[in-house]
Amino acid sequence: MRWHWALVPTQVDITTFRLTVHGHVNQNLSLTLDDLQALPGVELAAINQCSGNSRGYFQPRVPGAQWSHGAMGNARWTGVRLKDVLDRAGVKAGAVQVRFNGMDEPVVPDAPDFMKSLAIDHVRDGEVMLAYGMNGAQLPLLNGFPLRLIVPGWYSTYWVKMLNDIEVLDRPDTNFWMATAYTIPDTPHASVRPGETGFKSVPISRMVPRSFITNIKAGDTLTLGASTLARGIAFGGDSGVSRVDFSSDGGKSWQQAELGKDEGKYSFRQWQTRFVVPSRGSQVLMVRCTSTSGETQPATPYWNPSGFMLNVIEQTPVVAA
Repeated sequence: MRWHWALVPTQVDITTFRLTVHGHVNQNLSLTLDDLQALPGVELAAINQCSGNSRGYFQPRVPGAQWSHGAMGNARWTGVRLKDVLDRAGVKAGAVQVRFNGMDEPVVPDAPDFMKSLAIDHVRDGEVMLAYGMNGAQLPLLNGFPLRLIVPGWYSTYWVKMLNDIEVLDRPDTNFWMATAYTIPDTPHASVRPGETGFKSVPISRMVPRSFITNIKAGDTLTLGASTLARGIAFGGDSGVSRVDFSSDGGKSWQQAELGKDEGKYSFRQWQTRFVVPSRGSQVLMVRCTSTSGETQPATPYWNPSGFMLNVIEQTPVVAA
């Protein structure tokens, strides 16, 4: 539910709210929520994850909010395809990007307005959507009422809340939030050596696979020789979950877990498996996800100075007694 700026409307008059669509289009639009809800509706389950989720575990440490694993969530979003809205405005030839702006405002003078942009082909892929509903109910105020941009498979910096302005651009967006903030090294896995400089940076974009054990926590005591249930969640990042593997011996051996219901490729996927701890004393449980695009969580962490995109295989130390 995080906002980039603290000046956020505490109430929205839906009778006067308008979504403006302008820029490199044939026809400027000023749409009410009723106008949007009259378009064909779509529904999608998708994970909303902060770029810096789990930043607190980076070694060496990096500046920024020292998140644990809680800066993410999964919801079923209801709304309309952004493509349908843009088609109504008529995108002109030569359009390059589409920029999104919400109703939050900077707290200090001259601070950069929070705006994010996506490539024109991306916003017209039929998956990017404008949501007015969440989990079968009206979109809550703190989650961006009355309208929120949903960018499935991409980090939540793009998921603009209280969206009220869409501008089609005929040039690349160079505003602060695209050119400077939320950028990653343009290297494999966005990884560089600590202290390394001089690398090219690009805007962060697609999420990567992750998985977690949710019913056993670090330090728990397990019964030696007993069949124990492990369960949790996994997601493929910008694609679905192909498989989840579990290890009860610190990664020496792995067993394939059973996957739960598939709610769509952008959603959490529950998993579970039974295991027996191999010997008495300290043990390390591990879980790893492989996405449907063939990407597997790494055994050693990647590093970047912003603390983005951590997806190393999680380790849960336990004691067998």
